[in-house]
Amino acid sequence: MPGAKRIIGVVWESVRRWFDPRELRSVGDPPDYRFSLANERTFLAWLRTGLALVGGGLAVAQFLPPLPLRHLREAIAVALLLLGGVVAVRAVDHWARTERAIRLGEELPASRFPAVLALVVGLGALLLVVAVLAGGVGSR
Repeated sequence: MPGAKRIIGVVWESVRRWFDPRELRSVGDPPDYRFSLANERTFLAWLRTGLALVGGGLAVAQFLPPLPLRHLREAIAVALLLLGGVVAVRAVDHWARTERAIRLGEELPASRFPAVLALVVGLGALLLVVAVLAGGVGSR
């Protein structure tokens, strides 16, 4: 399992860097503080998005009436909760990679995550519309 050990090592190293500001500050040159603050505001916006998804998952679990398909409500709630967690973890990783790139004067890291998140949320909304319409038609 050398491949698994390597992956675990890479993940552990990334997580360790998130919690060690000294290492982040040890690379490159101190940037214009406005860039660091803009990066932090973007990070906080992603955190708010993750929190909104978690809140939506809790609201679905508590307040959405049972849907025509068995356990659909629970599946939606769990999907929103997991997506919120993924967004929060992705936010801190993107913040750290961006801060490092700023300090090193490199190109900012590209990410497909915003597009993937938008597609997942759009698809989820479409599925919810179908579920709501199916529930409305089935109740008549």
